[in-house]
Amino acid sequence: MRRPGKRASSVAVIDIGSNSVRLVVYEALARSLITLFNEKTLCGLGREVQTTGLLAPDAVDKALTSLRRFRALCRVMKVGRVHAIATAACRDASNGPEFIARAERICGVRIEILSGSREARLSALGVISGIHRPDGIVGDLGGGSLEVVDVRGHRVSGGVTLPLGSLALQDLSHKSLKRAERIVRTELSAVAELKEGRGRAFYAVGGTWRALARIHIIQSEYPLGVMHGYSIPAPDALDFARRLRRLVAANMLANIEVVADARRPLLAYAALVLEYIIRVAQPKTIVFSTFGVREGLLYEKLPAAERSADGLMGAAQELNELLSRSARHAQELIEWTDRLVRVVHLRESDEDRRLRHAACLLSDIGWRVHPDHRGEQTLSLITNGNFGSVSHQGRAFVGLSVFYRYAGLSEQNEPPANIRSLLPPSMIERARVLGAAFRVAHLISAARPGVLPATHFRTRGRKLMLVFEHRLVDLVADRVGGRFRQLARLLGRSGMIVER
Repeated sequence: MRRPGKRASSVAVIDIGSNSVRLVVYEALARSLITLFNEKTLCGLGREVQTTGLLAPDAVDKALTSLRRFRALCRVMKVGRVHAIATAACRDASNGPEFIARAERICGVRIEILSGSREARLSALGVISGIHRPDGIVGDLGGGSLEVVDVRGHRVSGGVTLPLGSLALQDLSHKSLKRAERIVRTELSAVAELKEGRGRAFYAVGGTWRALARIHIIQSEYPLGVMHGYSIPAPDALDFARRLRRLVAANMLANIEVVADARRPLLAYAALVLEYIIRVAQPKTIVFSTFGVREGLLYEKLPAAERSADGLMGAAQELNELLSRSARHAQELIEWTDRLVRVVHLRESDEDRRLRHAACLLSDIGWRVHPDHRGEQTLSLITNGNFGSVSHQGRAFVGLSVFYRYAGLSEQNEPPANIRSLLPPSMIERARVLGAAFRVAHLISAARPGVLPATHFRTRGRKLMLVFEHRLVDLVADRVGGRFRQLARLLGRSGMIVER
């Protein structure tokens, strides 16, 4: 874990894909990656490779121009280490080696041309790094290829590469969706890995599939704009993919502003591939992942102990250290709420406990905001945060817990209904309980370490008591008692402050 004052060396990935060429600079090589800079150029290197066997000259010129800028940016940003990779177009084109040689001279680093199996593995590792305990089939749809690989927890198995990237499919079919459909049906029907997806998740990786997700979010008026972890039940995704194909065929998506001009012609091919994957694999749900090959490449370079760490907890700890008044107080709050849960016999699953601990780490990140807006601002920061290893439901729970800590529990200060709609009533109630506990803890301690360990919980019948050690009795006040009684009522008990 990085500590304030110890600046780690930044790391960058240059990703030369079949459709886009991208530079992403991260603050450091860490379990929880923090993006400093992200830029892409849609070059279309792979648009003619299937029919001509060559990278198009204009695409090559555009890509090399972008790489010159990326190298200059890395110098300006004083990036510590640059990694460069290239995917399907460069490995399949006969002039790929010539292009890579020119690109390496510009970038000043060796460019790893990923084999299909290596690309599949890195895509799977990216999903593992960004999804908590994944279980399903990863499908990484690029411009030149589709990689399919099985993931269960931290285990990766199988892996196949198919020439079904959006640009490759457009090229092979000569821009005929009917021909493309025949190609997709033939290729996917023989993929054994897909047969293992029945009833599990399908993790959709790749920019064009993210564009589909963005359209679905807008059309369904979904309350979060976060792409990562966005999920759609498979039957709904199948209906959406079919509908999108019809809209594209009728040229009814031509002016959609949320999708880049260069990607719009590829949407129908991406929808077609997704449709047939759902038909063959019969997954339970489609989960979109913004974590893919680049994140998998860096995840692979971490020590084993860091790879096994919880990505959500790492991100929450980073924010705790950056934004809270005392990072140590948050750790004490975790232990304090642990004691409360044990004393009142509150039933929690492993995931419930994990989300509670993350909420403790984030419970003080809004203290610099104006008091009237702390609740809504922290709720937005958490639910829209740029981190992984948490579902959208988990984001909502953690965000609401901290919202209630700042805004209180009165009906006049209820959070937005669209955020509450992401959670069942039982989780909303648990968020209210946790928020009430935060209100007690932060009032007692003023967010300073060393105070909460000197307070203890006891029960007597249906009475819940908060016991203060003698050295802290001057911290007892009517306001503290009022907040504690409110917490006890939410737990179905009466509350009392006790001085020892």
